[in-house]
Formats: sequence, C-alpha cells, structure tokens
Amino acid sequence: MHRKPPTRRHALTRLAGVGAAAATLGAPWASALAQAGTIKVLVGYPPGATSDLVARIVAEHMATTLKQTVIVENKPGGGGRIANELVKAAPADGSTLLMTPVATMAIFPHSFAGQLRYDPLKDFAPVAHLSSFHVGIGVGRNVPARTLREYVEWVRADPDKRGFYGSAATGSIPHFFGVMVAKAAGITLTHVPYAGTAPAMQALAAGEISALSTVSADIVSLVRADRARLLAVAGEQRDPGFPDVPTFRELGLDLVALPWYALFAPAGTPTAAVERLSQAAMAAIRDPGVNRRLSEAALIPTGYGAARLGEILKADHEHWGAVIRASGYKPTP
Repeated sequence: MHRKPPTRRHALTRLAGVGAAAATLGAPWASALAQAGTIKVLVGYPPGATSDLVARIVAEHMATTLKQTVIVENKPGGGGRIANELVKAAPADGSTLLMTPVATMAIFPHSFAGQLRYDPLKDFAPVAHLSSFHVGIGVGRNVPARTLREYVEWVRADPDKRGFYGSAATGSIPHFFGVMVAKAAGITLTHVPYAGTAPAMQALAAGEISALSTVSADIVSLVRADRARLLAVAGEQRDPGFPDVPTFRELGLDLVALPWYALFAPAGTPTAAVERLSQAAMAAIRDPGVNRRLSEAALIPTGYGAARLGEILKADHEHWGAVIRASGYKPTP
C-alpha cells in the first residue's frame, strides 16, 4: 500500500507528541532529550555587563565539553529579577540555566521583601559557583586621609559634613557594605545612592561625597588618574588588581564580603542533569584560558560545585538578611 510522505505539519505534530510523551514518562526522558538540544543561559542584564561577560566566557567552554550548543540570552529588567522569573518557570530538564550575581539571590529577598516572584532557596537548583569579586571603600583626592584608620578618624571628627558615602544604587551590595563598614568602625556614615556606577564615580571625583563603597574594579580608572584612593578591600586576600591595598582584616576589622556569579537551574531538574552541567562549568573555570580572561576582568575564578554553591547561597542569604535588617532599610513599594 502506497503512503504519502509526511508533511511538515505532520512532522511537527509527531515531534510535539514525542515531547509530550517525554513529559509524561518523567524527568529522565525529558533530560535525555535536553542533552541533544540547545542549552540557554539567561542573564538578567544587558550585553557588556560583567554578568554577561562571565556567562559568555563560561558558556563557550561548556559548549565544547558538552558537545552541545550553549547560547546566552540577555533578559534585562527589574535589576536582574526578570531572568530569575523566566528560569523559575522554565522546564526543569537541564535546557535552561540562570547566570546571576549574588544580589538577586541573597540581597533582593530582603531588600524587596514581599515583592519577589521567586524564592531563591526553593525555586532553583544550584549548579556551579563561577567567580567572586572584591568590594571596598575608596575616597576622593579632596579627602586628606591616606589610610582607612585616618579616614575613620577624619569622619569621626565631623560626621555631619564628612560621613557621606555613595554607591551605584540603593539596595545594592555596595550600599549595605557601607553599613557594615560604619558598624565595624564605630562611625556614622550616611548613604547617598546614585543611578549607576558612572554617576557615583563622577560624584566622588567632584567631591560631592567623601567616600564610595564600590566594586574594586570599577574604581580603577579614578585611581590610575590619581582622582581617588582605594583604602581597603573586603576579600580574604588582597585584590590582585590592587596588591598594595590591604584587606579590612589586615587592618583589624573583621569584614569579609565576596560577592559572586553563579549558575542555577530550575528546581526539580534531575540530579544527573545538574551534575553534568556542574562538571562542565567547573571544567571551564579550570581551563587556563577561561581563568585568565576572568582574572583580566578583575574577577576571582572559583569553580565550586552544586553542593558548595548551595551552602554559600544559604549562608549569604542569612548574612545579608541580618545586615539589611540592622540597617533599617525599608523597600520602596
């Protein structure tokens, strides 16, 4: 009996049926199908942002390891929250990942309390911790202090005029890190938020604020132009980009804050799929070329697995929650 060749419509219908069958048979089948297709890595920030850079560097190497196409899709909006929401709702089959900084997972649940449409501890499966970066305190050239101790004493002498520090945004890690510095040093600091890193640095250079709580890499241009000085960084070790700048711990203040970038999958993604993706991500970080490119971007390559990332997320969620509550910060409705 002669049969007509299947039309494109019939083929698409059969493919849809296979997908439905896989969903009915359970996660292992769906995961197996995902391994044969494209993996999407969603980034909640525009092209050119550091999170986008990290995603593209790591995705390129993962594609080689996994022998699959791995593409980065930018979904900016809501300070990164839009991408988190999209990944939360994506199929839990290993085909969709989220590359995000610590802020959306450990800061926003407290700074946007009651407003988030996702729960970072319940709606995502940790995959891999990719890199960390330093935050620190810098001062403008109009400030006479050359060291952190001198800055603290200078502010203490007249906090109403000298105790203003800026950050790139209210509710950000630099904002709350300034709160931590004030508490640890026993001084009064008043936060001045700006609409981004560039305006905040311009304000510091112009003398509108005496200090800036910032990602250390962002202040490089001002330091090189002798328009600002970085007094201390909050890493466990010194920032390779600023080898002469001490850590807060070296100066007697027990302040360590290492923000990070990491990969997550939707909750419910099969353990085997998570492990496969985690191993590929860690292999990328171990690659000398990837390691060098991240280091050149003032990042600290890490490459921790899923379990370690889960522990770090929980610890940072509790840590920043305590800091934010102590600051008295109230989210804007």
